[in-house]
Amino acid sequence: MQYGICQLSIIPVRSATEEVSELVTQLLFGEHYKILESRKNWSRIKTISDKCEGWIMNSQLTFIPENEFNSIQENKGQKFVADLISYVADTNEIVTPILLGSCIPDIPSLSVNFDGSILNSVQPKDNLVKTALLYLNAPELKGGKSPFGIDSAGFTQMVYRINGYNILRTAENQSTQGTALSFVEESEAGDLAFFDNVNGVIDHVGIIMENNYVIHVNGKVRIDRIDHTGIFNNDLRTYTHQLRVIKKVI
Repeated sequence: MQYGICQLSIIPVRSATEEVSELVTQLLFGEHYKILESRKNWSRIKTISDKCEGWIMNSQLTFIPENEFNSIQENKGQKFVADLISYVADTNEIVTPILLGSCIPDIPSLSVNFDGSILNSVQPKDNLVKTALLYLNAPELKGGKSPFGIDSAGFTQMVYRINGYNILRTAENQSTQGTALSFVEESEAGDLAFFDNVNGVIDHVGIIMENNYVIHVNGKVRIDRIDHTGIFNNDLRTYTHQLRVIKKVI
């Protein structure tokens, strides 16, 4: 088995070995992974945090030895960047811009200097909404996980991860985690609301806020009203998503 780490700001992870193929997810700086298969120009990887699989270009691949991979695995208090945009400098003082939710691992293969804000422990539940607001107006991007492009499940995953909680990559998978609530009124700020499509498949998720509001991704990260029916978009004067279940994950 071979192992790697993301040494760039963002690396796209795709469904096939073509640059035009679907974006499955993204790697942010410092995120580590297993290499499952290698071809001439592409490698199939599996992310550690959420077991997501896809292809990255070999020109964006950075190998790390097994002992460093294990060192990251054993470090329970991962350091997550809490600034919207910041940068790291390597030993040659070459600067790399990094984004909210990036990791700062303590390994020789990715030795960098970083002076920004870091969260490296489990945060109180009320910090989730504060983090979510940092993504406000980020454009929607299927497979995205950054303030420059993000999808609904990537948004909730990153908000939770930065605050020390690990949830899965898709809305459908995230809906299997936590405890279901019977009513919107039972929810607290930071709980997750899940929505389904006309076929009954859960395909959307948002974060509950105070006073019957939800922050979610619809064209961009935005705040809308929520009730027992679903999300009401005041700009369009209509419901855009049908509520399926609310889950208390923490």
